[in-house]
Amino acid sequence: MNFDIIIIGSGPAGYIAAIKASKLGFKTAIVEKNDLGGICLNWGCIPTKSLLKSVEILNFLNKSEEYGFRQHNFKDFIDISKIISRSRYVANTMNQGVDYLMKKNNIRVFFGTASFINKYQVDIILKKNNNIKKIYSKNIVIATGGSSKILHGIVNNGINIIDYKNALSLKYKPKTIIIIGAGAIGIEFAYFYASLGVIVTLIEYQPNILPNEDIDISLYLESMFKKRGIKIFTSSKVESVEFVNNVNYVYIKNNINGLIHKIESELVFTAIGTLPNISNLGLEGLGINIHSNFINVDNMYQTNVQGYYAIGDVINTPALAHVASSEAGVCIDYIKGLDPVPINYSNIPSCVYSKPEVASVGYTEHQAIKLGYDVKIGKFPFIYSGKANADGDTDGFIKVIFDSKYDEWLGCHMIGNHVTEIISEVIVARNLEATGMDILNSVHPHPTLSECLMEAVADAYSLSMNK
Repeated sequence: MNFDIIIIGSGPAGYIAAIKASKLGFKTAIVEKNDLGGICLNWGCIPTKSLLKSVEILNFLNKSEEYGFRQHNFKDFIDISKIISRSRYVANTMNQGVDYLMKKNNIRVFFGTASFINKYQVDIILKKNNNIKKIYSKNIVIATGGSSKILHGIVNNGINIIDYKNALSLKYKPKTIIIIGAGAIGIEFAYFYASLGVIVTLIEYQPNILPNEDIDISLYLESMFKKRGIKIFTSSKVESVEFVNNVNYVYIKNNINGLIHKIESELVFTAIGTLPNISNLGLEGLGINIHSNFINVDNMYQTNVQGYYAIGDVINTPALAHVASSEAGVCIDYIKGLDPVPINYSNIPSCVYSKPEVASVGYTEHQAIKLGYDVKIGKFPFIYSGKANADGDTDGFIKVIFDSKYDEWLGCHMIGNHVTEIISEVIVARNLEATGMDILNSVHPHPTLSECLMEAVADAYSLSMNK
């Protein structure tokens, strides 16, 4: 069977690429090893947000007396199985939506494992019967995503040591859990389990949780988590895990003083990131260049082998769904012969959906100073916001960073309620090269949380009414 484009993988990179290719008139095929929508839709971004919504409601109900309602101890009524089943329902609904889009756009879907036999041939071991299906194309897009990293041979067995996929299927509430890794996944699940009343311990190798964020954000979130009762060990390395009499004994070593701590827990959750899914595809036989487990591409996502492209988590760009989808659009436009604008990777938003939420874009203060910028900083705490006070949620702040010389908006870092929605204004403004004064001259509605961004900018220019 011949196609104009074959796409391997149906996550946020693959299925967006397939839909765009079909709309541009290409005869399109997509090969998926497991479920349409990939990890993000089935076992990542979407179902985790369902879990977080459940505990958001729980936390709101637990302080309902502040809003004029008689309070009950709602933690006594938690049904973890229903929380999980709702999450799976949401994921399944989205999966069916992708299936509908494949059919609507006349995209041929093959469920199975793909491998490259020669330059134009893809062999698929079909999932339903293990038969081999051969398909051909002069344009092949690799979008196979990533899988959980394994830490020092500490294997996720789904029993006492779990990963995000196991956590999204867990039918009971553990009493204690240790989460290894304090990036976005570790932070979100730490908040989720702590909200359910689980005793949570968070271990991070780097000096701060959310180590890629601005230090002010990391320290504030750490303080908030400790108030929730979450135990945090930073600058710490997991040496080993022993499982004795249904108890995990986790040995961690402090990177600074070398001291060893032994911590007990019912479950250990590994959340140390992902690795690209590029093994057993046959890339070596084609001569496709790989560096540090990532496929090398140019800014139009071409590999060194003509007709082969790669997008999403298999290339060395931010492993985020919105990045993967954007890369898909650029890649397909290029194959079509259009003139797409390369992605500006310095203007990619990062979001963490804990409580409080975290959102950021651009340089941190430390990065900007290290690069030689003379910076001016503005901050606005949500406690000064009328809307935040009316909502009863005043935690957090917005921090902006500008270059004093050219007024360039270098970065923005937020922590607080709904900041993952507010950050989009910054993305658009930076894309249009707006200055701080452009923001101040744009009237923001009152009372809103978004006006807090304007107030932070005003502070950077020493124009704040709150100081």
